[in-house]
Amino acid sequence: MMTKRDVVKSVLDGQRPPYVPWQFGFTVPALARLTEHLGEAELQDVLGNHIVMLGDEVGFFEDIGNSRVRDGFGVVWDRSIDKDIGNVEGCVLPEPTLEGYAFPDPVAPRFFENIEPLIDRYPERFRVYAVGFSLYERAWTLRGMENLMMDFIEHPAFVHKLLHAISEWNIAQVEEALDYDIDCVYFGDDWGQQSGLQMGPRIWHEFIRPAIEPMYRVVREAGKYVMIHSCGDVDELFDDLIEIGLNCFNPFQPEVMDVDELLQRYGGRLAFFGGLSTQKTLPYGSPDDVRRETERLLALGAGGGYILSPAHAVPGDVPLENMLAFIRAAKEQGGYVQGAGGR
Repeated sequence: MMTKRDVVKSVLDGQRPPYVPWQFGFTVPALARLTEHLGEAELQDVLGNHIVMLGDEVGFFEDIGNSRVRDGFGVVWDRSIDKDIGNVEGCVLPEPTLEGYAFPDPVAPRFFENIEPLIDRYPERFRVYAVGFSLYERAWTLRGMENLMMDFIEHPAFVHKLLHAISEWNIAQVEEALDYDIDCVYFGDDWGQQSGLQMGPRIWHEFIRPAIEPMYRVVREAGKYVMIHSCGDVDELFDDLIEIGLNCFNPFQPEVMDVDELLQRYGGRLAFFGGLSTQKTLPYGSPDDVRRETERLLALGAGGGYILSPAHAVPGDVPLENMLAFIRAAKEQGGYVQGAGGR
């Protein structure tokens, strides 16, 4: 019988899986409500997730008091409203220069300390090493969003230098992670908005693509898979991303993408991970609406190329009954055997 790891690999290899695998993530308030209802301190086994996320895609926060934390790059995040990540406060690079700034050690042991314990706990799951804020997001959190947007036009040489430095930092960390028995590297980097790219296609091609291409190449040359996360309307980039080595795209937001059409168009060339609406169906639909939408996605993904997931971590305004509806629908799909392939 195939393990969960095998099932995910079959999806990424363009094969027809025995059932559609899934991965469910939750924000802090949503997870607290679900945990209280289920009476379980650890929900991974209850959820039946197929992927084990390794590393720390957010970036090792240090609590500095007053609902604020500092990440490894020196960026301060205000968590008084957003409890999961927070909102950037201040500006680490107030001028368009790296002079005087020191990047953290990309191969510090803390980045890898959870890999072996989690693989030991979930040996049957697909192993994904996550690098969050992996390029553009890391740049704007350091420089400030408005500053970086102006820098694309007024200080292009600085932007190229900054993005190259971040890319090299990521590559150094990924090369270390590839020494472990992982299957995939997941790069998080939001490029989209509700309509189109934040920086526009010309700037993406001039600045972003040259910096991510070597990152993906390192992973693919090691025989591993590449996943990316980019919120928003970015499907105009899919052909470019496939060309430079992408295997799987997340979060596949139905509000900004035609899920049905894209699954058909890119079948066999690109897998998708996400698709269950966190803007409409989950917060505002009934449990029956959620179940119907989940079953529709499972039917679309039955031929392969799809991992069921909410389009983002389930937000706190989603009713408990709606969370339970998509969890049950995934577990009750044809071909899935409860307990098969381990926890």
